[in-house]
Amino acid sequence: MSDPEDELAGTEQPFVAHLVELRDRLIKAMIAVGVVASVLFFWPGPGALYDVLAAPLIAHLPKNATLIATSVISPFLVPLKILLMTAFLIALPVVLYQAWAFVAPGLYSHEKKLVLPLVVSSTILFFAGVAFCYFFVFGQVFKFIQSFAPKSITAAPDIEAYLSFVLTMFIAFGLAFEVPIVVVVLARLGMVTIEKLKAFRGYFIVIAFVIAAVITPPDVVSQLALAVPMCLLYEVGIWAAQIFIRHTRAPEETAATAK
Repeated sequence: MSDPEDELAGTEQPFVAHLVELRDRLIKAMIAVGVVASVLFFWPGPGALYDVLAAPLIAHLPKNATLIATSVISPFLVPLKILLMTAFLIALPVVLYQAWAFVAPGLYSHEKKLVLPLVVSSTILFFAGVAFCYFFVFGQVFKFIQSFAPKSITAAPDIEAYLSFVLTMFIAFGLAFEVPIVVVVLARLGMVTIEKLKAFRGYFIVIAFVIAAVITPPDVVSQLALAVPMCLLYEVGIWAAQIFIRHTRAPEETAATAK
């Protein structure tokens, strides 16, 4: 017999039904990405998107200097990759909503209070990391690098190498800005306590600078730009974890605390 107090009792579905729903959710997510990609293809176009992505570098290159393509198909493939990446990022809220709609029916009310805020906040933080990298870090890094370039060298970066560099930096900063989410999840699952997180603060600062030194280019600007926000976000995560734990307890946890 099912627990009469179980709010999910009677909502079970056959395994095949779950597969069908998963397929439908994936199709809807792919359609959303495809629609956005189609719109971007006609306006502003793949070439214009790459120009926007390359703007921070172009602004710090010598006058009349441009990026080059060393492969025959690079002028076609690279802007197309940028188009698909941009389409996915723009359609990400729809993709995440489809994922949420798939798992939400199988969650208790207190679990929904846990998962939904994490999905929304992790998305916002990832976009914030990418925006911080594009609007602030790139300009400072390219300015710093060009200041060391000898006058006898004319910079002409390859478009594929630049795309690889940009994607690496976007992922690095996007994930770095997820530090509060990791801290909250670890604390909420009971894997670590708030006191241990506070005591680990000094070690995390060292870890943050090591990660920044490994991931970012070998310049002080980009390393500080990654490590310092990680340290600040770690403090935000500790603060958020204390609030989050109080508001996402299961009913039995609340009852046990009240006794």
